[in-house]
Amino acid sequence: MTGSDPGAPGVILLAEPRGFCAGVDRAIEIVERALAKFGRPIYVRHEIVHNTYVVDDLKAKGAIFIEDLAEVPPGATLVFSAHGVPKAVEREAQARGFRVFDATCPLVTKVHVEVAKLHREGYEFIMIGHKGHPEVEGTMGQLDSGIHLVEDEADVARVRPAQERLLAVVTQTTLSVDDAAGILAAVKARFPAVREPKQQDICYATQNRQDAVKLLSPQVELVIVVGSPTSSNSNRLRELAARLGTESYMVDNADELQPAWFEGKTRIGLTAGASAPDVLVRQVIERIRSLGAVAVRHLPGIEETMKFPLPKGLRLDEGEPLEHLR
Repeated sequence: MTGSDPGAPGVILLAEPRGFCAGVDRAIEIVERALAKFGRPIYVRHEIVHNTYVVDDLKAKGAIFIEDLAEVPPGATLVFSAHGVPKAVEREAQARGFRVFDATCPLVTKVHVEVAKLHREGYEFIMIGHKGHPEVEGTMGQLDSGIHLVEDEADVARVRPAQERLLAVVTQTTLSVDDAAGILAAVKARFPAVREPKQQDICYATQNRQDAVKLLSPQVELVIVVGSPTSSNSNRLRELAARLGTESYMVDNADELQPAWFEGKTRIGLTAGASAPDVLVRQVIERIRSLGAVAVRHLPGIEETMKFPLPKGLRLDEGEPLEHLR
């Protein structure tokens, strides 16, 4: 980094909001409380959230992450990840007699509920999302048939629903707002009578973080996104910054920062995906400081106050101190 900009030499601009959202907070707390209440090990189907640091931290505390329920011993405590699971997994867990806590983000659950309701009314579905993502698998797995995945506008032309009179759209909650809008427009062009969600499926936190990057990118020469490679919403933040014409990189932690990225740069933008903890952001800030940054500034942004309730069986008993479960 250089000090060629006398007004703001080596400035880090922090996007607001960034980092953990309410669904991620809730999912992590569910695992921690289950460990405190029932003891180790606690089994978690899939990574609770897509962040390496979070997963490794919970592993150290006694969580075991699995993909196949056959790996879970009888009578064990099982947590479903924040991404949601197909109905077949719910049925298998019930049949095996596990104590189950569902950490599915309530905004994903909202999509599942809408799919179930409209399915009973005879609807088929077009789902906008990324093939293989656990949230997409969970939502599509709410039905045995009648839900068609599209990843881009070309896929829309290939959809062959059994009927077009009752057709609805749902989306993965962590998509790029702009990408999803383009695909939805293609869906509506081909199926003019398609039913759109009453409320946008893309979650408030994903949208807020993307809006913050839109504000951040034009003010900096480089954008760093803190997030793991498996995190859909983190990947979308980096792609958005690049689309806006700003050089951008995503890092899992401060060790992945490369000094060459910062050569000749005086204004660095920094944000974090919804599953990236603040400790990683602080470490990245310190690493960038060591490369020449001399100031950190917070951009204005939306203050998020959303909080989701915990499942029954993990809520604090009246008068029970929170520290007891930490």
